[in-house]
Amino acid sequence: MNALMNAEVADRPWLKAYPAGVPADIDASQYPSLVALMEESFKKYRDRVAYSFMGKDITFGETDSLSVAFGAYLQGLGLAKGDRVAIMMPNVPQYPVAVAAILRAGYVVVNVNPLYTPRELEHQLKDSGAKAIVIVENFACTLEQCLANTPVRHIVLCAMGDQLGLLKGMLVNYVVRSVKKMVPPFNLPGAVPFNDALAQGARGALKRPAIEPDDIAVLQYTGGTTGVSKGAVLLHRNVIANVLQSEAWNGPAMASLPAGEQPTYVCALPLYHIFAFTVNMMLGMRTGGKNILIPNPRDLPAVLKELSKHKVNSFPAVNTLFNGLANHPDFNTVDWSHLKISLGGGMAVQSAVAKLWLQKTGCPICEGYGLSETSPSASCNPTNSKAFAGTIGVPIPSTWFKLLDDDGHEVPPGQPGEIAIKGPQVMAGYWQRPDETDKVMTPDGYFKSGDIGIMDENGFFKIIDRKKDMVLVSGFNVYPNEIEDVVAKLDGVMECACVGVLDEKSGEAVKLVIVKKNPDLTEAQVRAYCKENLTGYKQPKVVEFRTELPKTPVGKILRRELRDKR
Repeated sequence: MNALMNAEVADRPWLKAYPAGVPADIDASQYPSLVALMEESFKKYRDRVAYSFMGKDITFGETDSLSVAFGAYLQGLGLAKGDRVAIMMPNVPQYPVAVAAILRAGYVVVNVNPLYTPRELEHQLKDSGAKAIVIVENFACTLEQCLANTPVRHIVLCAMGDQLGLLKGMLVNYVVRSVKKMVPPFNLPGAVPFNDALAQGARGALKRPAIEPDDIAVLQYTGGTTGVSKGAVLLHRNVIANVLQSEAWNGPAMASLPAGEQPTYVCALPLYHIFAFTVNMMLGMRTGGKNILIPNPRDLPAVLKELSKHKVNSFPAVNTLFNGLANHPDFNTVDWSHLKISLGGGMAVQSAVAKLWLQKTGCPICEGYGLSETSPSASCNPTNSKAFAGTIGVPIPSTWFKLLDDDGHEVPPGQPGEIAIKGPQVMAGYWQRPDETDKVMTPDGYFKSGDIGIMDENGFFKIIDRKKDMVLVSGFNVYPNEIEDVVAKLDGVMECACVGVLDEKSGEAVKLVIVKKNPDLTEAQVRAYCKENLTGYKQPKVVEFRTELPKTPVGKILRRELRDKR
């Protein structure tokens, strides 16, 4: 037995860093689908609060019945099993209802960033082949501008107050529409209001298709090396695995919750991002936890006001949010004494932010690492550690890491290499892009992350560089090729290049360097064009004009040189 354990540790040296009680492996086969996982929780935790939103609580039982009705409505549209349904909303109760409905009806969730421009939205809807979209009215004007060029034939229109009851709902919708002017005019003939869709569906019945572990659950779009956003194909078993891995990893910290007390999660990260999708919504579903839905995490006073009403146990966030909250004058209006896990992901956590957060809450930030392609969690620091490590931790249960050189060979211990990841949470590939899939998957089933890391003698990994030219802005991937492709179409641009530069607030920011064709081209024109064609985090923070760009002898732009000369 000891020999077997020693062999396992030799194969996975990080296992010796696992806290007591965390298994080396999880059994992802215990659920045939995410639907089975959700329906178990709907039954088990029926009377518990699943979501808290603007003072309104929605129970697991209510989420169950609403999603059955909405699933029946979607089936009544004549969609076939496996059809894609897009969701374009912030963190509102309709989101988890729509996700449960889409999956229960046998369809595929396509998560869409509601801040996309018409150009970005059109690409994703066309690429995914989405036949229906559930969208909040605040962003309906974006859809109107590209709808004719997409396969979308069915639109369900949500309002912020839909699930808040008649009086409060009407008040919230009035404020959103008429006071804050957050709903630009739009015209979408045939769009069906969300509550009308629920009423129609409630008159029908949800047919229950057979859903297998290898059926697609989610298309999670991520940037591409070719400048085109592509969908990571996440199967039901991929997301189930990551939920169970996350639950096992969080076990040591959450074990200190009083017996029978419901875990409470802060859901401030957007649910369309795979981090919140898995570690908030789906993990909350599995554990019977309450998720506090935060529709706008940038409104820090509103976030703190909402959190002051709850006992907060788990807080997944990015460095920028931890930093903004910890430095806010209202920070101490929240009782942080119940916080068990502060999970940092999406971007590197800065040591100064981690130090301040620990000082103010008594709960260290536990940094993890993952990607859309890994559902997302791949590694994490032990949740029972009391100090900030400055590493991305160790691979979580059932996960293997290895470090590869440029030829795909494993590097010797102590040497840097590209992090390659294998585990049940790794995607099936990129949607309808076998060529792109082949670029990132090794013959033995490892996903090449594009991040350069190094492993210490205890099996902890640290990221030291990035192989690809991706820019990471507040946890969101920005690919220079996409920015360059868009900006090159602007009249007056001869050529351009995009790089990431260090930014105190967002970790990295976009820098755009342009060689003018038209000497009259101004920075203001460039910024206005970018605002029209690129969502906020992709827009350049720095715009610089030069007479020429540094290039190799064969004419390839040397982005690294532009980055070094910021």
